[in-house]
Amino acid sequence: MGRPSNTNERKQEIATALLRVMAQQGYEKASIQAIAKEAGLAPGLIHYHFKTKQDILISAVNWIVRSAEGRLAKLQQEKQSPWEKLEAFINARLAIGDTQMPEVVSAWVVIAAESIRQPEVREIYQGLIQTQQDMIAALLVDVWAVKTEVDEEVLHLSAIVIAAIEGAFQLSVTAPQAMPKNYAANSLINLIKAQVSN
Repeated sequence: MGRPSNTNERKQEIATALLRVMAQQGYEKASIQAIAKEAGLAPGLIHYHFKTKQDILISAVNWIVRSAEGRLAKLQQEKQSPWEKLEAFINARLAIGDTQMPEVVSAWVVIAAESIRQPEVREIYQGLIQTQQDMIAALLVDVWAVKTEVDEEVLHLSAIVIAAIEGAFQLSVTAPQAMPKNYAANSLINLIKAQVSN
């Protein structure tokens, strides 16, 4: 009997290698050769597992999503109150700690930029943003005492939260020296508390 296939593991290695190369060089310069070198594989193995670089990018986006979901699940363990759940969501995206992944944040910023040029990436990116906004809106309804459903105010605040998260990612990659240390998660939680207490 032969050895079990390691195709999924190999694809994961290639996808994360793309993320590391993108974080340093951007998507355009992330050649198959550079990805192969970063993964410690022959370029032929890259082509064996993926037809195009865009296929690797889509796999990498899916890995980022799974990683974010895992971090959220870890932070939401044993969280009971609506506020604890909302804070866990914000902290899963923005808090600095032993589960943070700066190279993933860098790659996510490159992916966001790539969504402007590539319709398939844009569709995935917009879907992920919409999913996050829906999650935030549901969490906001739970903590906002005067709300029983998602209305215009909830949608506006959830859009502000998404914009703050994406902006924090962008600034952490492009202008980290200009940002105060550990400002994002607590500042966003305080902004939400001020808004929903009115």
